[in-house]
Amino acid sequence: MIEEDPGLQVINVASDGSEAVQMCQELQPDLVVLDVRLPTLSGLEAARQIRVVSPDSKILFLSAISSQDVMREALRIGAAGYIAKVDALRDLLAAVRAAVADQEFLSFTILPEPQTDIPEE
Repeated sequence: MIEEDPGLQVINVASDGSEAVQMCQELQPDLVVLDVRLPTLSGLEAARQIRVVSPDSKILFLSAISSQDVMREALRIGAAGYIAKVDALRDLLAAVRAAVADQEFLSFTILPEPQTDIPEE
């Protein structure tokens, strides 16, 4: 979806959290889209490290995890937004535009759930 938008450009795609951090350090992107669950390094931990190595990069989470606790942790780390994958078709491009414009964007279907722990780093 992002690649199809003429106003946006995908400069690289990482295969895991560690690679995302390394790419951000090298490329200093305007925006990073992360999942919470990533191999080798969770998206939350990758975001913490990206904040250090590429402080001007905006971070947007796109995840299958619809947990308020996880969303709050993502925002506490400094994410510009959080979108559930089930809402991506409707909200991803709007969230990308909002993040680039320094606006917060939250959109996910909140399902009733027991207390959910934040995924381990």
